[in-house]
Amino acid sequence: MEKIIIFYKYIFIEYPKRILKWQTKVCQDLHLTGRIILAHEGINGTLAGTETALAHYKTLMEKHSLFAAIDFKESVGNANHFPRLRIKIKPEIVNLGQCTEKISATNGGTHLSPTQAHALIAQKNDTVVIFDARNACESAIGRFDGAITPDIAHFRDLPAYIDTHLDLFKDKEVLMYCTAGIRCERASAYLNTKNVAKKVYQLTGGIQRYTQQFPHGFFRGKNYVFDGRVVMPVTADIMATCAICSAPCDDYTNCLHASCNKHFIGCISCLQHLKNCCSTHCYTMIYHHNAPQRPPLHKNSYTVLP
Repeated sequence: MEKIIIFYKYIFIEYPKRILKWQTKVCQDLHLTGRIILAHEGINGTLAGTETALAHYKTLMEKHSLFAAIDFKESVGNANHFPRLRIKIKPEIVNLGQCTEKISATNGGTHLSPTQAHALIAQKNDTVVIFDARNACESAIGRFDGAITPDIAHFRDLPAYIDTHLDLFKDKEVLMYCTAGIRCERASAYLNTKNVAKKVYQLTGGIQRYTQQFPHGFFRGKNYVFDGRVVMPVTADIMATCAICSAPCDDYTNCLHASCNKHFIGCISCLQHLKNCCSTHCYTMIYHHNAPQRPPLHKNSYTVLP
C-alpha cells in the first residue's frame, strides 16, 4: 500500500548541498517520488511511496542529527500524484519573500494543539481573530468558520496584506492557520514584528492535523493540496461557486487553452459546454480562431472532460 507523507523542520542547515546529495540517494534507493525543498533555514518535503519505504525513510531521518523529532503527517495518495522526484535548494523553504534571519520561525506565534485551537474557536469571542495564511484559491473551497481569508495569489503577498490591514489585528488574539503548519511558522513571526496583536497563535499541524482530530469541527469544505490530488474532502459543504455561472461548486481545473492555463473552479455543465475552457474567449481561441489546430493541453491540467 502506498501513502503520502508531508513534513518540514526549521533547523539551520550549514551545507544544504550535502543534504541534497544524501536526500537524493535515499529517495532514489527507496523509490520515493515527490518534492523536497532545502535551504539554510530547514527542510520542506512531500513524498510518496510504499508504507515500508516511507517507514524506512522516517527512520533514517530520525537518526540524523538535524532531522530528529519531525512531525510526519500521512495522507491518502500514491506515487501517481508525483511522477518524479525533485529536490532543490532555495533561499526559503516556503517563499514568504522576507529575510530568513529577520523573519525567523524562532519568533513565531505560540503553538496551539488542535484541541487547544478548537477550544479557542468554540469560545466565539469577539477578541479572537481566526486568520487564514493561505492563498485565495485555497481558502475559496475550504476554511474555518468566521476566518479572515486574504485575497492573495501567492504566499509572498501575505506581508503586504498584513501591512495594509493592521487594524484587523489590533489588540486581538490571532489564531493563524495553513495547510500543514509550515507557512504559519514565519507568517506569525512577521505579524509579531508589527506589535499590534495582543497575542499571536499558530495551529500546530495546520488543517490536516485539526481535521484528523475534529473531522466535524469548525473547518468546512475541502483542504487544498499542491499535488495531483488538488483537494482533500473534509466536509460535504460546498464553499465556492463556478467561476463561469456562479453555481455552487468547488472543483478546480486548468483552462485547456495552454497560453491561458487559468486555475479555476468550474462546474461540470460549464466545462462540458466550453470544453474545459475558462471562458468563451479561450473556447473561441481553441475551437474557432485556431481551428483545426488546438494548443496542447498544459501538463498541470487536472480535469479533462470529453
